[in-house]
Amino acid sequence: MFIGRERELDLLRKRFETGAFEFVGVYGRRRVGKTALLGEFTRDLHVGWCTAVEDDLAANLRLLSQAVYALGHPDGDAELAPVYPDFHSAIEAAFQFARAERVVLVIDEYPYLANAYPSISSVLQAAIDAHRENSHLYLILCGSSLSFMKEQLLDRKSPLYGRRTAQIELKPFDFFESCAFHPELDAMAKAQIYGMVGGVPLYLMQFDQYCDLKENIAEVFLDPGSILFEEPSNLLNQEVSKPAAYNAIIAALAQGATQHNLIAQKSGIEPSALDYYLKELVRIGLVKRETPFSSRSGRKALWYLSDPLFAFWYRFIRPRRSLIERGLGENVAVRIMEGLATYMGPVFETICRQWLWRELSANRLEFEMTEVGRWWGNDPTTKSQAEIDVVAVDDNTTVLVGECKWRNEPTDASELAKLDSRASLAGANSATPRWLFSRSGFTSGCEELARSMGNARLVRFEDMLSNSAKPELKPESITPDVGQ
Repeated sequence: MFIGRERELDLLRKRFETGAFEFVGVYGRRRVGKTALLGEFTRDLHVGWCTAVEDDLAANLRLLSQAVYALGHPDGDAELAPVYPDFHSAIEAAFQFARAERVVLVIDEYPYLANAYPSISSVLQAAIDAHRENSHLYLILCGSSLSFMKEQLLDRKSPLYGRRTAQIELKPFDFFESCAFHPELDAMAKAQIYGMVGGVPLYLMQFDQYCDLKENIAEVFLDPGSILFEEPSNLLNQEVSKPAAYNAIIAALAQGATQHNLIAQKSGIEPSALDYYLKELVRIGLVKRETPFSSRSGRKALWYLSDPLFAFWYRFIRPRRSLIERGLGENVAVRIMEGLATYMGPVFETICRQWLWRELSANRLEFEMTEVGRWWGNDPTTKSQAEIDVVAVDDNTTVLVGECKWRNEPTDASELAKLDSRASLAGANSATPRWLFSRSGFTSGCEELARSMGNARLVRFEDMLSNSAKPELKPESITPDVGQ
């Protein structure tokens, strides 16, 4: 079953319909569904498909030869394909087969091929420059290493710079898109699953929508034979060498350490060395660095895990692996269920920010915004630390402040009053809208206060789901005709 990705498929199909030479780069984190997307796109097309393997030059030449053979012999047996003498010959043959008809050549796991044969990008450059004007080849390079793929496609020093005709950075689904995987579940369960694994299709597909959440947790995370039992550890080992330090840092972040000195203290990493590890975790997409909107100096920067699976796994699963392996998964499941309410607070904040983008794209907001984030810092009135969960800005003007409450009981008027008293800390004025988001609705007192304020809006979680629109994809995610 293939779900979503309509915009990405539309771009791929539009490039196909030009009939001219096309070169599309597709990249995104592992498990995000790149291969499934390309498989759906090429399902009824004349395609040669090469999935490169790690550190094996001869095997990669054989696999590429088979893919090129399929371009010229659609009914032939690729296993019997002759192996070209070198990569240059194979690529030249692909362009020759595409002189008379439209064919698609997919090179999946391109970083593996480039590591095995570092000159492959130069070979492709020479062939593109020589044949692009008289070829109908549709070339797709796909890879999971974001830094490598962006370097190959976007860096001016790369041989392939300026040759691509489109690029797609495939990202995980947002919460609202992820709901399509479990239509039979209630809204809270969908949000909790999203909080555990984010919007990665393979992970979402592990959950049975006809089981309750506790059963799902036991099956998906607490069975040593399940794919998610060791998935974060395996992914980290693929991305970094000497993962012990990274494990310690991720564990510290998962347990709530966000400040540089506290992360160093809890992880046991020297502060002078910590910056290197954090930058590497940012590079591979597991960690994000945030600053409050009203202070971009960086002195108040905090660090967070940006991958929900890592945040959940390192908080609930990794510390209890010995219990799980001893057959005490039932006890662990109980502990997880008890801790979910607190864990879901930041997840709900993320969902609320995503919803604002969707509302903007559907022209249902009364203001424009260019960025959505948070604010934190000192409240001089109370002489204490304060936070505001949602701050939206248009250029440098604050256009919304909001609070998000993931609680079992309705949100009362004191929360709206507190937001109103803190709004100026994030650059809001008296007219700036105050929005309150709540999982369980609002008390009558809160509704009355909102009416009297005039600039307050109350948003229930259930209404966010029933009134959600598909957002336009951000320009950095899908980009046609760049670098030309």
